[in-house]
Amino acid sequence: MDVADLGLPVDVPSTALFTDQYELTMLQAALKGGTAERRSVFEVFTRRLPHGRRYGVVAGTGRVLDAVENFRFDEGVLGFLRERGIVDEETLKWLAGYRFRGDVWGYPEGEVYFPGSPILRVEGSFAECVLLETVILSILNHDSAIAAAASRMASAAGDRPLIEMGARRTHELAAVAASRAAYVGGFATTSDLAAGFRYGIPTVGTSAHAFTLLHDRERDAFQAQVESLGRGTTLLVDTYDVAEAVRTAVEVAGPELGAVRIDSGDLLLVAHRVRQQLDELGATGTKIVVTSDLDEYAIASLAAAPVDAYGVGTQLVTGSGHPTCSMVYKLVARADSADPAAPLVPVAKKSSGGKTSVGGRKWAARRLDRDGVAEAEVVGTGPVPDELAGRQLLVRLVEAGEVVAREPLDVARDRHTAARAALPLSATQLSRGEPVLPTEYTRDVSGS
Repeated sequence: MDVADLGLPVDVPSTALFTDQYELTMLQAALKGGTAERRSVFEVFTRRLPHGRRYGVVAGTGRVLDAVENFRFDEGVLGFLRERGIVDEETLKWLAGYRFRGDVWGYPEGEVYFPGSPILRVEGSFAECVLLETVILSILNHDSAIAAAASRMASAAGDRPLIEMGARRTHELAAVAASRAAYVGGFATTSDLAAGFRYGIPTVGTSAHAFTLLHDRERDAFQAQVESLGRGTTLLVDTYDVAEAVRTAVEVAGPELGAVRIDSGDLLLVAHRVRQQLDELGATGTKIVVTSDLDEYAIASLAAAPVDAYGVGTQLVTGSGHPTCSMVYKLVARADSADPAAPLVPVAKKSSGGKTSVGGRKWAARRLDRDGVAEAEVVGTGPVPDELAGRQLLVRLVEAGEVVAREPLDVARDRHTAARAALPLSATQLSRGEPVLPTEYTRDVSGS
């Protein structure tokens, strides 16, 4: 069973309170002012990538779809709003029947993005769209940050698998979302069982230093683990003396020992010594797994080491220094009346300090060079040029309130691998640089 297909709700009765109070006070004022039902278009985008990053990764789309489906104001939620006096009775009555019945378009999960990319487009009445701002941004900002870090780590690791093991370094629910985003970004497995249960991500894990310390001798710990989990298990060999532990591990498990894990010390030096020792002991097939506060730079530094897999925790779940993507949710077009046939009028904030936005309902396409390598992110309003019609990035995710694009997580993971491979080679460089693709804007001269 692929539970990614089930649309499971978050671990609360409703997502409706995953929002900021001003969403509801705006709703109340719009209802009173007669503007709440004006057809509106909101877009999610970021004005810049985290400093030095060359591309972003869209992640969390599937969780956004679940959150929109479960955005319901039940009696408990309405009672809380009434007790606090947050909105008036007229607004509470409107909220009691709330269901998002609009449309959502977006970059499919796993796709890459750049400054100005319309990552998500939400269309419907102002009232139904404005309420979704905070929950959408909280999901996309968090998950995309984790996926971007994971993608960089996957690039640095090459063909060597990555294990996500950051649950103990973040909030317990964020850990599940982080594991999901890491899988989209290229990680192979997770240590977090909740992520495995909820999303079907492969799980791994054997033992910690505490298990070795529990026993009178390291040999006893190894013997107990091998007897329980089999010779293919992974033994942790840096509790005391690494060389002695490796020797003991092979004596206990034989050359069929699955792997050894190193969690401290000079990993480059220790990995070479352990590989040599394993080979001399006849355990030529035993793999080496390294952990210990790894990030993409540490992983890259171990490229020449005889390492078979990496376990990453803290740096992954914190976005490797960039825990958010600075995405925003902005109104870019709205009708001038509640008439469903009223045309959309582009709107945009004018501001100093780099917070301006571009008005109009947008499309996006990725232009390729003659070799099929991406060369520009083209964002525009109005008709899509014929030469870009087959390269459009936004897909329909929700139609008239119904989710139409839920997909297994492996599809998003494979999509990201393909999207990253289609970028210029410099995209995978870890050195700081500008976005690997420029964003080009093209405007509809009619202003529609």
